[in-house]
Amino acid sequence: MKLSPHLLLDAYSQGIFPMADEDGINYWYDPDPRAILPLENFHVSRSLARRMRRGGFEVRVDTAFREVITACAQPGPNRESTWISREFIATYTELQAMGFAHSVETWIDDELAGGLYGVALGGLFAGESMFSRVTDSSKIALAHLVERLRRGGFCLLDVQFMTPHLKRHGAVEILRVEYKARLARALTVEAQF
Repeated sequence: MKLSPHLLLDAYSQGIFPMADEDGINYWYDPDPRAILPLENFHVSRSLARRMRRGGFEVRVDTAFREVITACAQPGPNRESTWISREFIATYTELQAMGFAHSVETWIDDELAGGLYGVALGGLFAGESMFSRVTDSSKIALAHLVERLRRGGFCLLDVQFMTPHLKRHGAVEILRVEYKARLARALTVEAQF
């Protein structure tokens, strides 16, 4: 099925998201359990807090969305292939132009060092992917995302699948039925990214 911005918005509103396989076919996922990162439980390690206090970076929002999603699609350590196809890049970039997809970027010396992107719908932010070219750059972007979501009135940060990295930051797994209830509430919230 060909992706479109409206199809994506409909899917996210039902708790479903796509990933492309190596063959280029889009598959739809609704995991059980589902990983979320409770905004009130976000944990910043002491070393990351020190790194953030030290500075030497700039965080920007929505200034390089296509660059961020393209970087997320690149192979990396422990990831020889990607689920982010050219079709994903084009469609999510359209979604960003419509105001529903966003990037948080970490810049060092005016170079894109790391970042993340995701979809905002009501009080839901569905984190899709992140990348890092410099140590801690994606973690800095994540910390800024969480703070922005808190200030904007968001109530649900969906991270889809649990990873050791996300678990260290306070992510938890919940049953699909609980996720759907939280999603229904989040969609009624008027949050501001």
